[in-house]
Amino acid sequence: MNETTYEPAITGLLVVDPYNDFISDGGKLWPQTKETAERVNCVPNMIEVLKAARAAGVRVFIAPHHRWREGDSDHWKYFAPIQRFTRKLKVFALDTWGGEFHPAFQPQPGDIVAQEHWCSSGFANTDLDLQLKKHGIHKVIVIGQRANTCIDSTVRYAAELGYEVTLIKDAIAAFSWDEMTTTLEQNAPNYATAILSTEEIIARLHPVKSVAEGVEPEEAENHENYSMTSR
Repeated sequence: MNETTYEPAITGLLVVDPYNDFISDGGKLWPQTKETAERVNCVPNMIEVLKAARAAGVRVFIAPHHRWREGDSDHWKYFAPIQRFTRKLKVFALDTWGGEFHPAFQPQPGDIVAQEHWCSSGFANTDLDLQLKKHGIHKVIVIGQRANTCIDSTVRYAAELGYEVTLIKDAIAAFSWDEMTTTLEQNAPNYATAILSTEEIIARLHPVKSVAEGVEPEEAENHENYSMTSR
């Protein structure tokens, strides 16, 4: 039995692309995402994992996709197909509602918003790896969008960099169920140490006790006392 511990001092919650265009009704990509998202209860699950992580003292890192800006790739000579797709639709356009984070994922004090990634991996050409390492993070819990592109790429890249990865299988979505099953059944098992449900990870995230509950501030900072275990 595989047992991965989740000590808050070295664990981060990695939220990938929580944009309105992806996970809000009216977003440009919501029509494609809606079926799988609703089938697994993705957005409510993302919110519940976020709440549980905050309560447990796990730091939140947001890995956002590049927001479309007028002329930002006009002189590019080479595009990956997914870059052509997002450019054509002007996905996550800067200074638009679709290019804003879903209200539940607005950054809070202490959260880290990494630089925007241009293709799929939250790590490529960004400061995400630097930010995680500077905050002492070795283990990441991954939620967000889209299963077979940014989630898959980010999980793989994290493993390549030496992070211990947990993927929350019902807090991600895709454009089809085939994309979901390929990610969860074929790809992610090679890179994620654990693939858990929202219910499973929440059951292992124990809220940090407050001073009001009789714990001194310095004890509350000692995250080692509030470790979580997955199976």
